[in-house]
Amino acid sequence: MVVQKFGGTSVADPDAVCRLIEIVRTARTRDGRGPVVVVSALSGVTDALLLIAAEAGAARVAQALSQVDRLRERHVAMVRALVRGEQTDALAALIETDFNQLADVVKALGVLREVSTSTLDVIAAMGELLSSRIVAGALVEAGLPAEWVDARLAIVTSSDYTRALPLMRETTAALRAVVSPLVDARRVPVLGGFVGATTEGHTTTLGRGGSDYSGAIVGVGVGADEIQIWTDVDGMLTADPRIVPQPRLVPRLSFAEAAELAYFGAKVLHPSTIHPAVERNIPVRILNSRKPDGTGTLITAEAASGTNPLTAMAAKRDITVVDITSDRMLMAYGFLRRVFEVFERFRTAVDVVTTSEVSVSVTVDDRRHLDAIVEELSHFAEVAVEPEMALLCAVGDRLRAEPSIAARVVGVLEEVPLRMISQAASRRNITVIMRQADLPHAMHRLHQEFFA
Repeated sequence: MVVQKFGGTSVADPDAVCRLIEIVRTARTRDGRGPVVVVSALSGVTDALLLIAAEAGAARVAQALSQVDRLRERHVAMVRALVRGEQTDALAALIETDFNQLADVVKALGVLREVSTSTLDVIAAMGELLSSRIVAGALVEAGLPAEWVDARLAIVTSSDYTRALPLMRETTAALRAVVSPLVDARRVPVLGGFVGATTEGHTTTLGRGGSDYSGAIVGVGVGADEIQIWTDVDGMLTADPRIVPQPRLVPRLSFAEAAELAYFGAKVLHPSTIHPAVERNIPVRILNSRKPDGTGTLITAEAASGTNPLTAMAAKRDITVVDITSDRMLMAYGFLRRVFEVFERFRTAVDVVTTSEVSVSVTVDDRRHLDAIVEELSHFAEVAVEPEMALLCAVGDRLRAEPSIAARVVGVLEEVPLRMISQAASRRNITVIMRQADLPHAMHRLHQEFFA
């Protein structure tokens, strides 16, 4: 039995949902149980919902309600395109009720002029709750025994609104109580990703990109044989296709390699997705919903045996380098602790770190608290900030055993001014920091050297 998670582009319009239906039907022919279907919001809807919340909080109620009506029309049109008969009116009525409630929230926020994180989660969660209802209805219309499951009854989380963490013991119990009986009855449970609820029942979300994470959590909870991530690309690629025109498909890689690539910018997979699957050793497969006959990329515990020195590359744009320098760091202890306590206090993650005798350089991609961080650091060190930088990460299990590969990576980039060079303790990656303007040339050079 498999869990099939479909991204926003895989449910973007009626044609996309029709492709989803056939993918689910094919899975039914291979295994009469399930599959369990997890879906994202319709493409672009989460961004629209967050904009509605911002407009309402700024007392621009008319603009927010106009956006609400546009989303209402889009979702009702999806229902009428995919569902027929009495089910159409019943499902459309549920959609209308949800949007009426959203309109009431918008009006209230216009008075309060403040959007709490808990209210923001209530608004953001609507996208997945609506899309999963529509997909469940479309599957039933197509003759498949689907049943909608409210994700808030299945995914139990902490109360860290907008970036909640799943409570795995409670979530596993909930999934076994709510989803597993449907699978045993040979039905197709359909639930929204990204969404959960606290133990008290308050709506939460897992953070942007959290639908992939939901797919993995559900896969672990129901004991799936495989977790499938259906998206709009053929699988994990050797490079960012927006930079390298014809990257190659990576047919297989290890959990460790996939985690490195996802964390350092490979958009096809959310960084958190791998962790639940690793714990239970459940294979993850990335597939293209527009090319369902493709083999995709299989992610397993073991790396593929191949001749290529590297597995793939990933990149992050719009990162900032922060240099912290102090003469007191020399021959002293406690300096690094003070530095990272500041980043921890402002809940800002650091990607790459390099140190010398009297300085430490770090990269961040979350600039929301950067001014405050710089001010705090300035109390005990000199601080310089360099924006518009980029990170390029080359990943491969062979880096662990063959140091010459890392030297080769740096050598290929000899004409690129590198700001930082780092190799993680796992030695599965080598990461370089450069000016953002140099990223396309650097990625092209590495791809030509290792994958052409």
